[in-house]
This record gives sequence, structure tokens and C-alpha cells, in this order.
Amino acid sequence: MKTTLKNILITGSSGFIGFHLSKYLLLKNYNVIGIDNLSNYYDVNLKIKRQDILAKNNNFVCYNQDIKDKNIFDNIFKKYRPQIVIHLAAQAGVRYSIENPKSYIDANICGSFNLLETLRKYPSEHVLFASSSSVYGGNAKLPFDENQKCDTQISLYAATKKANEAMCHSYSHNFSIP
Repeated sequence: MKTTLKNILITGSSGFIGFHLSKYLLLKNYNVIGIDNLSNYYDVNLKIKRQDILAKNNNFVCYNQDIKDKNIFDNIFKKYRPQIVIHLAAQAGVRYSIENPKSYIDANICGSFNLLETLRKYPSEHVLFASSSSVYGGNAKLPFDENQKCDTQISLYAATKKANEAMCHSYSHNFSIP
């Protein structure tokens, strides 16, 4: 990786959005540090193919680890000091949260908490967290609006994403995380 470029950490870098964002940022000559646990929620081979495409660029490095492991963030921040963090990683899927609720707590709550705690020690210039329209839950007013009250989540997935929003707001406020 080139040391003169900005380092951008992208969690969930092998997912649909993470892959395309990583690809775009690499084309713009940023260093991209990706994290993806290659979960089998959907085709792992597709994720591996995406990583192979990104790995052709010398400004890309990927860690195939789970964000519920708090040490992964410490290691990455010590080594690369990312100036920008884009947190896309999550266990997705409304129906699957009924079958496997613990995976949502591990990834969405514990994983996000681990990242936020690391950001307290290693500040970044900017942090972007991706939520979900599922947080609007049972709201009847359409289209959804970011200013709507959304306290009626109807799935554990939505509840964890809403909790993430609250956690990010709290950490931003209390620890000046931008």
C-alpha cells in the first residue's frame, strides 16, 4: 500500500455495496483496508471472486475475520491508522433473524461495539455507518423520512440496526467521533 494515500477501512468489503465501493475508491487511488468474515448467508464463492478482483490492486488489503473479534480492529488501526471508516458489515436479512438471532447480536451489536470502542482509542477523520430502512418497522407513513419517529421495529435485524444508530450517536456525542 502507498503511504501517501488516505487509508479507508471498509467493513463488509466483499458484500454487494462494500465490493462496489471498494472498487470505486481504489479507482480513485485510495488505500482500502477491507474486513469481511465471508459468512455463508449468501454465496461465499461470489464474495471470494469479489475479493480476488479487488486484490489485483496493490492498494487493497483484506482481512477475512469476524468483527465480533475485538482484536481485529486494534490490529488494523495500529498498522494502518485509517482516516476514514465505512461500516457496512452486518448480519442482514429479516427472516433469518427469526431462525438465527444470535448471529445478529454477534455481528450487529458486538461487532459494531468493537469498532466504536476502537475508534475511541484511534480517532478517524470521518466515520460512516450504514443502517437499514427496516428500522422504520411498522411505520405506516410512506415514503419513509429520516425525521420520522421509528420505534416500532418488527424484526430482530431491524432492532439491532436501530440499536446501532443509537450506539453511533452516543459514541459520536460522548467521544467526539465524527
